[in-house]
Amino acid sequence: MATVRLPALRTLLGRRLPFRLPNQQRRWAQVHDVRFLATTQTPRSVIEKYREKLDRKAREEGLRDIGELKEAYRDRIEDLKKDSASVPGLDALLADEPAPAPQTQTQAQAQTQSDELTQPPPPPPRPQTPLSSSTNSTIKPLSEILDLPKARALPERELSAIWRLRHAASPNSLCAVIPAATYRDLEATARRHPSFVLPVPRGEGVGAEIHFLQWVFDKESQTATVLFTQLAEYKARGEWAQPHTSVTHYWDGGLAESPGVVLMAGNVVDGRGASVQDARWLVMLLQRFYGGEGTGGERDSGKRRLLEEFGRGDGQFSVERLLEESEKLG
Repeated sequence: MATVRLPALRTLLGRRLPFRLPNQQRRWAQVHDVRFLATTQTPRSVIEKYREKLDRKAREEGLRDIGELKEAYRDRIEDLKKDSASVPGLDALLADEPAPAPQTQTQAQAQTQSDELTQPPPPPPRPQTPLSSSTNSTIKPLSEILDLPKARALPERELSAIWRLRHAASPNSLCAVIPAATYRDLEATARRHPSFVLPVPRGEGVGAEIHFLQWVFDKESQTATVLFTQLAEYKARGEWAQPHTSVTHYWDGGLAESPGVVLMAGNVVDGRGASVQDARWLVMLLQRFYGGEGTGGERDSGKRRLLEEFGRGDGQFSVERLLEESEKLG
């Protein structure tokens, strides 16, 4: 798997952001400075974890301490940083800066906190996406899952029933039958904005947990897979972070023409901090942000702006606005 440097995801971790479910009163209009919900224990710093080995390496090199060792390898470290993959929007959210000190809950302070969450990122690096190399070779094409000639002859209702029945046995599975026109909008938006973040509510007064999503397109199997990963997972494991949910869209020209659908199937991995209910919420938000943005309607201009700002690593990207747009689902 390609090495992933997300030197920016850290400002967001350590905060809990207010989130209102659709039926609740709007009582979180300000961004309150509460600790962000994290389901993974915060790890020790790399220096502390490997201090003994670093001290030994410094002595072997004839240096006095770790500080001199870092100075001696400065050029090599900088070269490795330049060669690592990065995502502009995540760089903006995970900047290596400490969280601001707690403040009173006034409108002016809420604005300051929102600004601190969205510091302008460095210039976007080359367009490389993490995790893509680990998925392309493992996806089965739809022809290995269904008898496509027979499936193309079925009406939409029967095909939908068969597809859902196929995935009914697994409690961790997700599936859907999407109108082909809707999927075209999703894919068009995803190719412009292949990565984004979405919140999962954790109850009134508790906060919202932020998840990173990434689209991976595989030309050989004609699939588009969405990978969902917790930000807390990135904080804990860095480049070894593992997605908790994968959702794959299977394109077939025959099915798209008649009965006019695209099949989707996914899976939630146990023990990675997300439930099937969380995954369903994320998929619904995904369709709302990417489908609505793809149509270009005035009603979805807020979602469109958030996607564009995140993709550019724009300092105008606001977590508060992300929550406001997400709560409209219903």
